[in-house]
Amino acid sequence: MNLTEKEILLAVEGVLVNGINETIQVTSVEFDTRKVTTGSLFIPLKGNRDGHDFIEQAMEKGASLVLSEHDLSSQIPYIKVDDTLRAMQHLAVFYLRKIGPKVVGITGSNGKTTTKDMTAAVLSTTYATYKTQGNFNNDIGLPYTILSMPENTEMLVLEMGMDHKDEITVLSKIATPDVAAITLIGESHLEHLGSRKGIAEAKMEIIDGLKPEGTLIIPNNEPLLKEMIMDVNQTVESFGIDSEATLSATILSEEKSETRFSVNRYPDEIFAIPVLGKYNVSNALIALLVGRFFHVDIQNMRKSLATFDLTKNRTQWLQTASGIDILSDVYNANPTAMGLVLDTFSDISVEGKKIVVLGDMLELGELSRKMHEGMSEHLSPEAIDEVYLYGPQMEFLAEKLQSTFSVNTLHYFPKEDKNNLMNKLSENLNPKDTVFLKASNGMGLSEVVEFLLRSHQ
Repeated sequence: MNLTEKEILLAVEGVLVNGINETIQVTSVEFDTRKVTTGSLFIPLKGNRDGHDFIEQAMEKGASLVLSEHDLSSQIPYIKVDDTLRAMQHLAVFYLRKIGPKVVGITGSNGKTTTKDMTAAVLSTTYATYKTQGNFNNDIGLPYTILSMPENTEMLVLEMGMDHKDEITVLSKIATPDVAAITLIGESHLEHLGSRKGIAEAKMEIIDGLKPEGTLIIPNNEPLLKEMIMDVNQTVESFGIDSEATLSATILSEEKSETRFSVNRYPDEIFAIPVLGKYNVSNALIALLVGRFFHVDIQNMRKSLATFDLTKNRTQWLQTASGIDILSDVYNANPTAMGLVLDTFSDISVEGKKIVVLGDMLELGELSRKMHEGMSEHLSPEAIDEVYLYGPQMEFLAEKLQSTFSVNTLHYFPKEDKNNLMNKLSENLNPKDTVFLKASNGMGLSEVVEFLLRSHQ
């Protein structure tokens, strides 16, 4: 990054204080003092702690400039603004326009991060590409991603997350994407949005900043979105499995660490992705549509999908030293996504026992009991050897499964019994067994994954 104080002042519409030297260059933007280095602009944000309390610490670490909502008593050079978060967002808009990359925005109830990873891999074969790091996908993380991209960036792939109505609108208007994609409509955040229609409307906010000449990509099998695109002025393209879509895939084979498929628009090509599941093929179709939009060669797209790097905890295969396979998908969960992965996991072939560990799906509101009970449709003793359920909502599923699973194969643990869950599960595992774990991130099943890796050396 290379921004002058004059540019920053113009972008954030603040007031210069304490004789700022306009020849100073800002080389990075940080809101975490642990990342501040010489030349940083420090932006204090208000969360559990007020970032203004750390301004002096940021200056000691080499920050050349800060933003502040308060008057500072010392001679610290700063720009006074009404709202530091809004100023950060305005600065991101300025920097995005200065660098001028093409922008891809990705949202959806599930698969955002995997789709982001696949899309960035496809684009990086041809363009200097930067993507959202980790899960920096909210009103802080998205502008921070923009402000962190290198000056030579040609393609910027941005993940957009939300909990409430109007949040995607803010992100889309900051990013002004050239291409916007919705992975699927699930049930995440039903508690806040009331219905799947409410969720679909919130995801469709991604078009609020979509460029007039841009393209919206949607799943072909989602009738709610099909109703909502009637008034969309931009081009709309679709994807699906064995369906009438712009890009339609046919699954050729599914294995633990690879799924192979063909695509209607490229009949001479066989594609492979190093992850499990039809749902991930849908994510790959989005990446192919984006690559096609930006004229990436089909051979480059095929090769990049076969080797892309997946962000940690997104349907990730791990193995203990003793030979137990772990399918970890513990970052988020909703009924649609959980059902899809359970169906795929049930179909794969393994050598030992096949074991499922499920934790609560959060923020489902008054439909939570029904949706947890509904997971029984995806769990059969013919396909799954043992089931471990964890959390107060999963007790409803445990009750539902009592008629199909025996007391020796169905295990339930209250939320305060995580240690018992870990110990019981660990004791019952043998080499060659395969374990699938999924829950909302707030249930902390990542601790169970780490425990298994440690305890089966």
